[in-house]
Amino acid sequence: MAEPSAATQSPSVSSSSSGAESSALGGGSGSPGACPALGTKSCGSSCADSFVSSSSSQPVSLFSTSQVHDLVFWRDVKKTGFVFGTTLITLLSLAAFSVISVVSYLILALLSVTISFRVYKSVIQAVQKSEEGHPFKAYLDVDITLSSEAFHNYVNAAMVHINRALKLIIRLFLVEDLVDSLKLAVFMWLMTYVGAVFNGITLLILAELLVFSVPIVYEKYKTQIDHYVGIARDQTKSIVEKIQAKLPGIAKKKAE
Repeated sequence: MAEPSAATQSPSVSSSSSGAESSALGGGSGSPGACPALGTKSCGSSCADSFVSSSSSQPVSLFSTSQVHDLVFWRDVKKTGFVFGTTLITLLSLAAFSVISVVSYLILALLSVTISFRVYKSVIQAVQKSEEGHPFKAYLDVDITLSSEAFHNYVNAAMVHINRALKLIIRLFLVEDLVDSLKLAVFMWLMTYVGAVFNGITLLILAELLVFSVPIVYEKYKTQIDHYVGIARDQTKSIVEKIQAKLPGIAKKKAE
């Protein structure tokens, strides 16, 4: 006799459980538009403000890490070749001519292409008596305005790196860690010899050649390179430990 009573009670139990689920989803009041995080309050402004504040705190970057990785590892040969060739020609031009001359020639070359194409399309339209309109209309209609929110996101992302760089500069120049400051001094002393041989443009050209060649070479010979890098790292670490042991301030700091 207990089984029929249990069967008769099952609809009420299921209805109560479904009501509890709906009340939990509705914030406990069942009112439409209720915010789960705010109870019975409306989501109209508070949830939107919290979403905007949380999304605006995320760092924004113009290029993703995967895009840069694919670029330097020559995943798309045409794209990487275009970027590498354009930047290399620009740097070689800056090494031979002044910045004003290079910028002026680049702008003149771009204007020559666009004006020639504009005149060519106008002549073709006049001969064929077509009304295709402006050849660059699709690009002229593109909205390139920068919103204030996007601008603030870029500024906030840049400020993170600027503040980090300022802290590092203060730490190095005020000798918070003697070894790190000595490393900077040795590096700057070596850079004086580099500056006597190369200028800034030449260093940029060498840096670009290394950026577009070293990653692909490392990917191909990763095992051999890691072996020799590990040996050099161990020797450097042992030398640094010997120097730290001979410096009284560092030895005292490590003992504490």
